Amino acid sequence: MMEGEQCSYTECKTTADWLLSNTQVRPTVGIVCGSGLGGLAEMIKDPQIFKYSDIPNFPRSTVHGHAGRLVFGTLKGKPCVCMQGRFHLYEGYPIQKITLPMRVFKLMGVETMIMTNAAGGLNQDYKVGDIMIIKDHINMPGFSGVNPLSGPNDDRFGLRFPCMSDAYDRKLRKLAHDVAAELGYSDFLREGVYCVLGGPSFETIAECRMLHRIGADAVGMSTVHEVIVARHAGMRCFALSLISNRAVMDYDSEEKANHEEVLETGKLRAEQMEKLVSTIVAQLEHNAHN
Repeated sequence: MMEGEQCSYTECKTTADWLLSNTQVRPTVGIVCGSGLGGLAEMIKDPQIFKYSDIPNFPRSTVHGHAGRLVFGTLKGKPCVCMQGRFHLYEGYPIQKITLPMRVFKLMGVETMIMTNAAGGLNQDYKVGDIMIIKDHINMPGFSGVNPLSGPNDDRFGLRFPCMSDAYDRKLRKLAHDVAAELGYSDFLREGVYCVLGGPSFETIAECRMLHRIGADAVGMSTVHEVIVARHAGMRCFALSLISNRAVMDYDSEEKANHEEVLETGKLRAEQMEKLVSTIVAQLEHNAHN
């Protein structure tokens, strides 16, 4: 089997149908929780939980801080599916397998995808604990041909050459700013460009300097692949990065990036991030085509 054919329409449909026959929920909103940010799933009313290992064709999450469960239910009255734990390139999956849930969600009727991640801050004005709305991305693996849409295109999902200049929905970003102002979060809410790398090793100082120079405000190892596939399938996307550490830019610095620091920041800011996301969900309009 060619890698590009790993997640065929049939495979996604089988998974979607299995889930639809095992839950009454018909989600219109999909949420992906990043490192240490799984608490959103705890806010879901009447939750119905599936372990990834029980879902046909689903990969398994192998990272500490990622639970590996799919949670169905309602969030602020909106039917919703939430991934507690996501998949990353560095876990060794083919990139098509990482993004399989996006296509499954599409086939289940999801219209809006909301994603969160923990990221390193490159922008010198960003502080640890800031929340950055992603307005655009730089897809480093994509430059070398590692793209989830590689391989034969299935027109049932979307076009061969999808546009990415509008990947992060402008209305949803505006809504997020309005909600943050209402909640009193404006002083730590930012908006910027997210750069994805393959990982799992953290960036070198030279890499951080380079990424900063080419216009990246934050750097991480997720989200972009999912956004590409979600946009390909016509879902609108909104994404937030929790700035969990400052990228090291200085050779004299004693600082070092580590995953524990990432999870620690998650604990401190997570509740506010959850409040922000749930309030955005509450104000979502049904139907992504508006």
